[in-house]
Amino acid sequence: MSGMIYVLGAIAVYLIGMLAIGFAYSKNSSSEDFFLGGRRLGPVVTAMSTEASDMSAYLLMGVPGLAMFCGVAEASWTAIGLAAGTYLNWLIVARRLRRFSAVTGSITVPEFLSRRFRDDTRVIETIGALVIIVFFVPYTASGFAACGKLFNSLFGFDYEKAMLLSAAVIVAYCALGGFMAASVTSLIQSLVMTAALIIVLFFGAKTAGGWGAVLDNARSVPGYLSLGASTDILSASAGRYTPLMVVSTLAWGLGYFGMPHILLHFMAARDENELKISRRVGSVWCVVSLGVAVIIGLVGFAMARTGAIALPATESEAENLIVRTAALIAENGALAAIVAGLILAGILAATMSTADAQLLAAASGVTQNLLRDVCGVRLSEKKNMLAARLTVVGVAILGAIFASDPDSSIFRVVSFAWAGFGATFGPVMLLALFWKRCNKWGAMSGMLAGAVMIFVWKYLIAPLGGVFAIYELLPAFVFSALVIVIVSLCTAAPGREICEEFDAVRG
Repeated sequence: MSGMIYVLGAIAVYLIGMLAIGFAYSKNSSSEDFFLGGRRLGPVVTAMSTEASDMSAYLLMGVPGLAMFCGVAEASWTAIGLAAGTYLNWLIVARRLRRFSAVTGSITVPEFLSRRFRDDTRVIETIGALVIIVFFVPYTASGFAACGKLFNSLFGFDYEKAMLLSAAVIVAYCALGGFMAASVTSLIQSLVMTAALIIVLFFGAKTAGGWGAVLDNARSVPGYLSLGASTDILSASAGRYTPLMVVSTLAWGLGYFGMPHILLHFMAARDENELKISRRVGSVWCVVSLGVAVIIGLVGFAMARTGAIALPATESEAENLIVRTAALIAENGALAAIVAGLILAGILAATMSTADAQLLAAASGVTQNLLRDVCGVRLSEKKNMLAARLTVVGVAILGAIFASDPDSSIFRVVSFAWAGFGATFGPVMLLALFWKRCNKWGAMSGMLAGAVMIFVWKYLIAPLGGVFAIYELLPAFVFSALVIVIVSLCTAAPGREICEEFDAVRG
């Protein structure tokens, strides 16, 4: 019991530190300060806050749990897709979006798209803002659920109370400090996440009997180590992880081009020329952290085989792997318990660094896009930021309601929300930045088509099985892109002012 006190103490110090940062950055003088940090992010903060806001609870819970329960195939192909998408997003989108958003004076993704196409109807902003709210609620809920699972499984705390307390801390520092607080905390959180991954990896391998034992246990399950096999630890035989399934899983990488909370970090960079440094730092961290997360899954299975932790009966149960490992570490004295607290703080960090960015993106969608631009409600800067803070609270409440089910899979919830953003914003963002002929009619049609197709494919087409049983992001992304191109070519070309602005940004 004394060990758990040290663990809780370490977590408490971490949470208080996050709140302190929120208070430190609580004096925002404008909406641009609150939502984009005044475009003052340096290269390292840009890189690490972007990656930390990307790597939500699925990095420390979803990916290791998936690899532990289902073997390396799906987890590894997902990691490869994410790593490739991360690098390409930095390489292709970051610099041009930073420049274009500054030229148009945009501080949100829907606002940028609306101004890029001179959409006086406000349809693009309306679609964008509504999609952000719809998909960020379950995405944020997955983070809250991760916090609830952590405290429930390790300390026996009531799941809902623990989840609500964690949500309250996130809302507090996010609503107080805005984007700068979220970015600085994300930088710190990325370091905590890194430490947690490293400690769990080596402690787990030692507990399992060494790397030889880890590999031997993995080889004992048919197809467990194969990138071409579909299995799980309860199966007596393995199926094929087909090329179609590989392509479907790699499609995770397409989502990056449409993630509002990631794109906002590109827009907030201090200098577009510093984004090359950010790309290198962020991409390396992403590749290493995802690779370690997959290996931790294998280590966890070996630990379960030796009896160090319980063998999970479901994928959702397997997501508690790092939590269980931290509990083992805490049994080795006061210092070890503090280290265990650091590991658990890493899970909180993974959750918070994503949830705060999502909450801010949702708040900007409501106050900047819906209230100000679509509905024409003009507020003073002070009232505008009050509305933004109240929106943060409102979205968090909806997320907490969605997170009330402790048995939901974090990986699966994130997967659907990721697809929603990727298909709605990804194609239109790429074409807005790189195709001058793209117009507002194509943009609004493609955004709507992508958002609708996500639901149609997942709930109506994918259940048919066979070649249709693929990740909904891939067909929805392609469909959205085709609609944008076809509608743009079938309608009037963009006006002279739009084309001249595009040429000036392209340089």
